Amino acid sequence: MITPIIVMGVSGCGKTTLARALADALGATALDADDFHPAGNVEKMRAGTPLTDEDREPWLASLNAELRSRAALGERVVLACSALKQRYRDTLAADIAVMHWVFLDGNADEIAARMRAREGHYMPESLLRSQFDALERPTDAICISVSLTPVEQLQLALASLPK
Repeated sequence: MITPIIVMGVSGCGKTTLARALADALGATALDADDFHPAGNVEKMRAGTPLTDEDREPWLASLNAELRSRAALGERVVLACSALKQRYRDTLAADIAVMHWVFLDGNADEIAARMRAREGHYMPESLLRSQFDALERPTDAICISVSLTPVEQLQLALASLPK
């Protein structure tokens, strides 16, 4: 059975970096949920306005459809997606028998510093607080510290995922 892997956490925690590394290691396709946002969502975030649950619903549904479609084709996928609330994770997982969750965990100061160091991303540091406010820590995820190096994160994720 093809089991999607979701690398989740607040903006700036390193989801995309870990998802790409995991995908490379597993011979899977890496997807970034940011690439699936409608233009209106991107503009809203770029302007410093947090997305609402209503803004996220069609985006999450489209991600779920993408995951189901690729699984039906036998394609293994590693998706980088914030998935901050349990209801968002439930939408992502709808009609998918098994999903593996990897949660990149860190504190706001540490992640804000990372956001200041990156270039070319539409998500401003000013929205980080809203991300932490919305975050419902997962109880069913592999938890990995953002303090680890990307190589250490990858090694821990690979060791923790079912074989």
